[in-house]
Amino acid sequence: MTTTIRAAASVLALLVPMVAQAHVSIQPRQSTQGATERYLVRIPSEGKVATVAAEMDVPAGVIIETLQAPMGWTHEITRKDDRIASVVWKTNVKPGEYIEVGFVARNPRQGAQIVWILRQRFEDGTTTDWTIGPNGETRPTAVTRLTAAAAR
Repeated sequence: MTTTIRAAASVLALLVPMVAQAHVSIQPRQSTQGATERYLVRIPSEGKVATVAAEMDVPAGVIIETLQAPMGWTHEITRKDDRIASVVWKTNVKPGEYIEVGFVARNPRQGAQIVWILRQRFEDGTTTDWTIGPNGETRPTAVTRLTAAAAR
């Protein structure tokens, strides 16, 4: 019985950090240069404070064609020249819940990856950057790898 309890405690110890590290992420994580892609941004509130907004700076070379937000959400866009440069989705995501928003965009025609700049704003006024990790590394959930387009 003691071995079973230790094993269960070990599994729980491994799972708790995974849940605590849930964060804003973007899918898909792989696409093709120059392709038109539907992207999905997942915005969870895993702590005890509600999420009130999610921000995304649109990387150079990415052209957003359409935006989608669930009923009850609003969004604000900032333009630079003729393209959408940033999007802020606003609502209230209660602790323990999540929401998904989407957009359709054309990928850059060159480059190996898109690094999405993602931030989450909370009801208590704090903001978390989900692009850059604690040691300055780019978090993999904020990256879409690009493969070369097929030759025509």
